[in-house]
Amino acid sequence: MKEKTQYVNFIKNSTQPLSDNERIKKTSNFLRGTITKDLNNNLTGGFNSDNSQLIKFHGMYQQDDRDVRIERTQQKLEPLINIMLRCRLPGGVIRPRQWLAIDDFSNKYTLYETIRLTTRQTFQLHGLLKPNLKKIHNLLHTIELDSIATAGDVNRNVVCTANPTESEYHYQVWEIAKSISKHLLPKSHAYAEIWLDGKKTESTESEPILSATYLPRKFKIAIAIPPINDVDVHANDLSFIAIKNNINKKIIGFNVLVGGGLAMTYGDVTTYPCKAREFGYINTQDILKITEAIVTVQRDWGDRSDRKHAKTKYTLIKVGVQTFKAEVERRAGIKFAPIHSYKFTHRGDCFGWIEDIKHDWHLTLFIENGRITNNNPNKLLKNGIRAIAKVHSGCFRLTTNQNLIISGVSPNNKYIIDNILKKYGISNHDSTPQRKASMACVALPTCPLAMAEAERFLPQFITKVENIMSKYKLEKNAIILRVTGCPNSCARAMLSEIGLTGRSIGRYNLYLGGDNIGTRIPRLYRENITEQDILNILDTTIGRWAKERRNNESYGDYVVRIGIVKPVINSEEDFYE
Repeated sequence: MKEKTQYVNFIKNSTQPLSDNERIKKTSNFLRGTITKDLNNNLTGGFNSDNSQLIKFHGMYQQDDRDVRIERTQQKLEPLINIMLRCRLPGGVIRPRQWLAIDDFSNKYTLYETIRLTTRQTFQLHGLLKPNLKKIHNLLHTIELDSIATAGDVNRNVVCTANPTESEYHYQVWEIAKSISKHLLPKSHAYAEIWLDGKKTESTESEPILSATYLPRKFKIAIAIPPINDVDVHANDLSFIAIKNNINKKIIGFNVLVGGGLAMTYGDVTTYPCKAREFGYINTQDILKITEAIVTVQRDWGDRSDRKHAKTKYTLIKVGVQTFKAEVERRAGIKFAPIHSYKFTHRGDCFGWIEDIKHDWHLTLFIENGRITNNNPNKLLKNGIRAIAKVHSGCFRLTTNQNLIISGVSPNNKYIIDNILKKYGISNHDSTPQRKASMACVALPTCPLAMAEAERFLPQFITKVENIMSKYKLEKNAIILRVTGCPNSCARAMLSEIGLTGRSIGRYNLYLGGDNIGTRIPRLYRENITEQDILNILDTTIGRWAKERRNNESYGDYVVRIGIVKPVINSEEDFYE
């Protein structure tokens, strides 16, 4: 405990040079910077280096199309700079009228004319050009949405279970997700001033929760309802696990988990994925106090010198769970009770039609990689969802697995929606269990961090994995499989049974041994290998699994049991063994 106290004092009195992002935030005048000046600069399609960081706090990333980068360089043109915008959508709920407006905008004003559902239960628009940025923000404002704090060193979109099998509890956790999101929003008026032409205000603002320099790094929050871990609780800085009273159908409180995070840096063994740690149980009415206390402890104790070590997981490891927990209790004025018993039995989404206790229907549609397009002439997904939005009186729920739930459908509308799906060739039946259990991040051509393909790689790769599954008569089975274009694990590859992280074009690290409920991190099995190398390994291990598994033993549990990989027990100690 003495060493942990010394570390806390070190953080408070540190003379280590701050990262340059801290300078950018400090001098930004509460996230304004010179963004407006850059908006009016017609000589470039982008923002200067400082402002390209600041627009993240407004929900946008500056990118370029890497497929045409060399060609444009040869033509002495700047890269095809464009902007990706991510909406703030706590709990993933969007109304049909809102969807229709976004759909219209994507067709008229984006380079790719697509909508992408993300692993954080919202949507992204890719390929926005600078002259159209105010248009999208004004549209969002008109339909009662925004993109505030969906990127940058703040609390990101708050996610919660969207699964229809838990619909009687969904409204409760959705309301809590919205309240947490609102409570932790930046108080700066910069968003309205810049994007909505709001009245300029004097710089007398304050950020009582986030501080004038905001958080050391991004912060993620999730709410799960057992027995389904559809939000991957161990991927988040802060997760709440709902404890239900099944008699009155109310959520009575939450188990609190802190310090999850999946990103790492190749070649740096001081970085690694981590599972969240159990802090204890709280009553529902205390959730905002506990949330604020956890966020402010991370704000004050997180590493602002080295961004690779600035996430909550590293703060927790450095100071220790008990020290961090005690400070949270002190700030909140609340003591954690012992963890209530809970159990996860599966994760992922429940596809198809499900009827709830009120006799409303919910349809979960599989959206491969979350990409909503009309690229397949036999499956006009974008047009079909648009047609449904025109007749649907309920809502859409986006899931953290990149899928779409048409929620709150009356019995009469169920038949109408079924007919629309048939008209546009949209079906869950054309995808195997393995395809539905797989996902990828965006990666190339737009993500600047991508080292290899992910979204464009996955469909054909899964076809080859399906062939292996079929070869061993495992067509009805599925392995949680995820691909990311870099080690940041946006598709949560570090909580999968088979995880691929990009190293360079055509090469990946292969991780094996996570479990199918998302409570074990996989271990590196082979490094920097080709697709064919991966398929050869999967052919061998899946073949053995088919012959040697016990009862319904999952692939991840099997490869750990027989010693193909050792289980990761404690990331900071054994991830690189």
